Amino acid sequence: MGLDSFLYKKVWVNNDRRNNTYQVVDKTVEIFDKKYPLKDLEHLVYEVGYWRKANQIHRWFVDNVQEGNDDCGEYYVSKEKIKELYDLCIEIINNPQKAEELLPAYPGFFFGSYEYDEYYMRDLQHTINILEPLLNCNDGIYYNSSW
Repeated sequence: MGLDSFLYKKVWVNNDRRNNTYQVVDKTVEIFDKKYPLKDLEHLVYEVGYWRKANQIHRWFVDNVQEGNDDCGEYYVSKEKIKELYDLCIEIINNPQKAEELLPAYPGFFFGSYEYDEYYMRDLQHTINILEPLLNCNDGIYYNSSW
């Protein structure tokens, strides 16, 4: 029980947003040595990030990606927003006194600590580690949470 947040990449197969990052074999897609018919496959989903009770990160997504709607929905995250959050985390790591001003904690039922301590900073470093490989990623990143 508590706040869980996910960042994942969708690779579209059967529509106009086709992404050629998969291997097509005789009208099938081969994934981990198993073949799937293309007609049955719309997209693939890869988890690229997970946070547990990182309420400050969740708040940032609610305010900057979800237009204030904290509804556990699925939201598209642009490359620009990924870069924005990445830069923000770097800035706070380098200037911890700015944490409360730039990336405040977000209260909620079982949302974790509201302290600006080593766990808060650990969440930021974890976020940097998640986002860095995505800075040059193609489109298709989505955020969702549950609590």
